[in-house]
Amino acid sequence: MKTIALLAVLLVPAIATAEETPTVGYAPVNGLKMYYEIHGRGEPVVMLHGAFMAIPGDWAGWVAELAKTRKVIALEMQGHGRTADIPRPFRSEDLADDVAALLDYLKIPTADIIGYSMGGGVALQCAIRHPEKVRKVVIISAVFRQDGWVKEGVDALPKLTAETFKGSPVEAGYKKLSPTPDAFPEFVKHLVESFSKPYDFGAERLKATRAPMFFIHGDADGVRLEHIAEMYRLKGGEVHGDMGSRSDSRLAILPNTTHVTLMDRMPVIVPMVNDFLDAKPQKP
Repeated sequence: MKTIALLAVLLVPAIATAEETPTVGYAPVNGLKMYYEIHGRGEPVVMLHGAFMAIPGDWAGWVAELAKTRKVIALEMQGHGRTADIPRPFRSEDLADDVAALLDYLKIPTADIIGYSMGGGVALQCAIRHPEKVRKVVIISAVFRQDGWVKEGVDALPKLTAETFKGSPVEAGYKKLSPTPDAFPEFVKHLVESFSKPYDFGAERLKATRAPMFFIHGDADGVRLEHIAEMYRLKGGEVHGDMGSRSDSRLAILPNTTHVTLMDRMPVIVPMVNDFLDAKPQKP
């Protein structure tokens, strides 16, 4: 009995460590070898980073917090992080198809999706193009049409070059993780050329999506307030909830918060996200 008890004591730390170790791998999807990590247990939630970023850059702290109660699938999209670029334009539609293919590869039929900036646009496209795979969507500082960004942001994007990021965490992160660390200038050029082109996912297609959406913005995050209101209205917002039924979608605007500093507001945002994902449908 003493021997069994001793073995139990010795095995507990090993078992706990094993549970905390994420599953990592590369999925063959649409010509990519897409890097992904799986943390935690529970209902699946997919996390989509922003442009130029990767899992460590955008989701530091977020993954561990969400993985306390969920199975978190964090991935790195085309050309980002440990996923090599391919000769294909960056389009939210294609990136959404990659996410859907990854879910198929992992045999996950349905998941919640959280996306930031570029990843938020991809999350929207997942709901539009693959409604059967998407339960709920959290969109953090993203738009469904190019003119949703303030004019200064739209004008600044085509001017970005690798030199803009010289010595920055973006450049350092790329060179540390990418399978082609010397290709940073080509990567920046490819991304900028792709996303500088006008795009519009379609208001009617957004309105027709069945997944509830939670739009999260800063009050200075570079998205026009009129566009934020338009997105929320399309998902059933702007009603008097005390006088009748209301939408299952939600809106939050954080004060004194920019596009970049939104990611520092994890302690505020994650509890709201958990509440949204856990919420039961509103009664009609």
